[in-house]
Amino acid sequence: MTDPSKTDANNDKVTHFGYQQVPWREKQQKVAGVFRSVAGRYDVMNDLISMGSHRLLKRMTIELAGVRPGQRVLDLAGGTGDLAIKFSRLVGDTGEVVLADINDAMLAVGRDRLIDAGCGHNTRVAQVNGECLPFADNSFDCVTIAFGLRNITDKDAALASMLRVLKPGGRLLVLEFSKPVNPLLGKAYDTYSFAVWPRLGKLVVNDAESYQYLAESIRMHPDQDTLKAMMDKAGYGRTEYFNMIGGIVALHRGFKL
Repeated sequence: MTDPSKTDANNDKVTHFGYQQVPWREKQQKVAGVFRSVAGRYDVMNDLISMGSHRLLKRMTIELAGVRPGQRVLDLAGGTGDLAIKFSRLVGDTGEVVLADINDAMLAVGRDRLIDAGCGHNTRVAQVNGECLPFADNSFDCVTIAFGLRNITDKDAALASMLRVLKPGGRLLVLEFSKPVNPLLGKAYDTYSFAVWPRLGKLVVNDAESYQYLAESIRMHPDQDTLKAMMDKAGYGRTEYFNMIGGIVALHRGFKL
């Protein structure tokens, strides 16, 4: 699947927000509104809509990240800090984890969780735009982005920015919804996500629209091979991906060579 961004008759660049076409410059604000709406119960909803599987997927991401004591990790679009807490314990007192997100409401929840988990000594939070990261070149051993890349307007710019801040030999891990490899599984997943997620959103956070957007945004995200090709084009080496839950989710990994 290719990014459907295009130019309209007025030469005003547009992109997708779920199934809607919106001005390129407006998507970031619309996505921010989604996450401000759900930030307070984000983890509860993740458990409900994934039936708890997101925790296993994140654990596999951590294992494949190969983070060691003393390293620096950037957890981009890190939300409520699930990965950052685990990485904090892996890097130890001599390492550092930066929990970064563009959304202030999500960062506030994540910062509180880091403190509650006793991770304040080797972590910090930063409100950043993934398309233009405000960090020095070659400053992180590992960059992760879990269920966040599909919400970024300019994915190519984000991949390039993440590569820039990685140290030589460093790795990027992208955990994201993808395309089921079995058509029957795909149909069942479509039915479940479009019929159930908005209803859960209405019941739990009084917001069906945000979870309708979630279901739609997944279908607009590049599939496994397309995202791998985007990483190759951005300059990553040894790129690969691992299908999870039959391809409903995929973990992509690439290195700065």
